[in-house]
Amino acid sequence: MNRQSLMRWWFTATLVVALLLMLVPLPGPLAPFKPYWPALVLLYWSLESEDRVTLGLAFAVGLGADVVNGVVLGEQALRLCALVFIALRFRSRLRFFPMWQQSLAVLVLLLNDRVLLLLVRFLGGASLPPASWWIAPFVGAALWPFLFLLLDDLRARWRIQ
Repeated sequence: MNRQSLMRWWFTATLVVALLLMLVPLPGPLAPFKPYWPALVLLYWSLESEDRVTLGLAFAVGLGADVVNGVVLGEQALRLCALVFIALRFRSRLRFFPMWQQSLAVLVLLLNDRVLLLLVRFLGGASLPPASWWIAPFVGAALWPFLFLLLDDLRARWRIQ
């Protein structure tokens, strides 16, 4: 297998795994702690491989996440497009932040994602979520260094550009 096909396979596999991780059920008390996996993986690829991640890809992954999750079609697509747009816009700065600052930036991006989700659901007529609904962005930011280092290490071991 040549390097290009290996890179394409690895890139696609990480996005598919992120979508599948959305399906992992957690017990009731732990459900608010579930991070938004597609956003974290798309953030990683936005920082590491600018030419592969586009708004169209974010929209397609979002539509896939909508279908997998069974929510209103386009909800997650809108959220992921906004997230990837901001990440690509500030990519040159975010890449060179120390890991703790990257985690804070990821927290801000995930909180922005939650605010956008709240706005979409509020306009759709849903009631306000409980306070525990805001925990997931903090869990995602706490997991960011581990996810980033894991994906970066696997990419380096396989010598994928």
